[in-house]
Amino acid sequence: MTTQKQALPDFVREHDIDHVTLDIIENALKNIRHEMDRVLVTTAVSPVIREQADEFPLIADRKGRMIVGQFGSPVDTVLENSPYTVGELKDGDVIATNDPYMMEGSTSHLPDILLVRPIFHSDERIGYALQWGNLMDVGGSTAGSIPIDARSIFEEGVRMPPVKLYNAGKLNEEVLRFFCHNSRTPRETRADVMAIAAGTAAGAQRVKDICDRFGKDTYLEACDALLNRTRTSIISLIRQLIPEDQTFEFEDYTDDDGLGNGPIKLKLAMWREGDTLHLDWAGSDDQVPGPVNFLLNKEMFQMFAGVFLISAVDPTILFNDGYADIIEVNIPDGSILRPKEPAPLSNRLVVMARLFDVLGAVYAKAIGFNVSGSYGTSPNFVYSGVKDGGEPFQTMEILYGGIPAIPGKDGLDGHSWWPEFLAVPAEYMETYYPMIVDEYSARRDSCGAGEFRGGCGIKKVYRFLSDGSITYQDDRAHTFPYGVAGGKPGASSRKTLIRKDGEEIELPSKVRDVPVYVGDRLVFETAGAGGVGDPLERDPEAVAKDVRWGLVSPEAAASDHGVVVADGKVDADATASKRGELRSSRGELPGFDHGDLPALEEQRRVIAETRRRFNEWLSGELGAARTNSGG
Repeated sequence: MTTQKQALPDFVREHDIDHVTLDIIENALKNIRHEMDRVLVTTAVSPVIREQADEFPLIADRKGRMIVGQFGSPVDTVLENSPYTVGELKDGDVIATNDPYMMEGSTSHLPDILLVRPIFHSDERIGYALQWGNLMDVGGSTAGSIPIDARSIFEEGVRMPPVKLYNAGKLNEEVLRFFCHNSRTPRETRADVMAIAAGTAAGAQRVKDICDRFGKDTYLEACDALLNRTRTSIISLIRQLIPEDQTFEFEDYTDDDGLGNGPIKLKLAMWREGDTLHLDWAGSDDQVPGPVNFLLNKEMFQMFAGVFLISAVDPTILFNDGYADIIEVNIPDGSILRPKEPAPLSNRLVVMARLFDVLGAVYAKAIGFNVSGSYGTSPNFVYSGVKDGGEPFQTMEILYGGIPAIPGKDGLDGHSWWPEFLAVPAEYMETYYPMIVDEYSARRDSCGAGEFRGGCGIKKVYRFLSDGSITYQDDRAHTFPYGVAGGKPGASSRKTLIRKDGEEIELPSKVRDVPVYVGDRLVFETAGAGGVGDPLERDPEAVAKDVRWGLVSPEAAASDHGVVVADGKVDADATASKRGELRSSRGELPGFDHGDLPALEEQRRVIAETRRRFNEWLSGELGAARTNSGG
């Protein structure tokens, strides 16, 4: 394949700024990003932002290019879809939107709201401060705005096109009131939106402070120099790590779309031509009727691809839009990663997680397995209802699975693949919502075995103190997080509803509005992560420690790692014998181990039948609930 030669970005040139000043401004910008984080999480009120930090700040230059951040800048897209031209923007303006289609996927489902604040110094626009935040509810057909059976985005909540939330510093109360009126949690939604706006204000002020200290022209020159420095560094990594004239491919599957359709294939091909890295999603499945479609922004995926290299090889490199022109991305229209409006998007997280698995595997093939196995899962969970006193309640949280192993290091147990995300403390949930968290633990034997084991998923047991309903979306119930270079896959996810009378109901990985009653418990188990390397090469003492800590059972230690543990200690002779037995009886270790899966057609049949049986059960439960309530 050939690439048409493009003009170099305007920042690719010699820069006059000295390295000391540039380093100071770079670190100041990194600190601004963290200050924006802190302003938001300490002023927001919903647990998904306040406790979990599901929000992302960004500082862009005067041309809208990300200088510090994580996902790439959507400034151009926001302005193209807004009624405001660049020249009309004023100091104190803030544009707000949550419409993924108008943002080309820069926000990927309706609960994500984006605020864009232009930054001015001496009456000249010098950049933008942006911040995303995951709101608890924006309306739609179910609490949390993540209906697993939605067939269009119109069922998922209110859509706000780009509109000025602030005009020259004055809050547009009517816009905010209208938006919050469509939420089941209007107080929390208003507070969170105002907190996001405060975060952008903090970012804008700190950029002005840099200009006051070093001068506006020096700051603008520093922005260009930082873009150029990152671009040069990424080109060096691509040349060093990705062979030319070879194509690397990988595919993996998301279980289902919540309506019984699946598995859903994601396929990625990667190759290098000179300094340009090509990433092509042709071969991925078409969009599906249910809401797991992921409207993948091309610029965002360029950032993902570069961030992966930076994180794996040289974390000192600054994330920014400097390398956008050297990573070419193709995403077919109408695919699971480029659905056509008005396809539903609310549960796109499960496909997003699989995207990272596929990207990691392609890099593994290119680099030589010097990367990780597959991640577990990161589901959303919503519990809503009415307290005894008549006060409505709704909570939302994100749970985490195992982090995959990397060569030389075990994976983390029960952790988000966004490194700065946190778990909601049980004490917080129990204080503000009618529930008790009976257990929050690492899930034993869920980690993928390997010379370096994958992280364990988590087991969280909720006990409900008020009648209500639960909604959640998860994945990896029918597939396994793959292991790499001989490592074994992590365990699949599982959910069990235990009624007060002891009846146990196995639930699928995606449900909405399941009735729960006082005394019921939900056992929520997320998937573990894949291991890396031959399990029989794992340090026996590390295996014994896992057994003592309750992460691995003695039986799994023996069957997976060949380590015999008695009373928490390694039996050296028995271990040597067991490992010899396992080595002689096994074949060649696979490069990627997806676990013992049935043929694709059988998987489709099982997924469809599982959904059919669940829908029948839920219909009966909802009918009984209506009868008991006199409805």
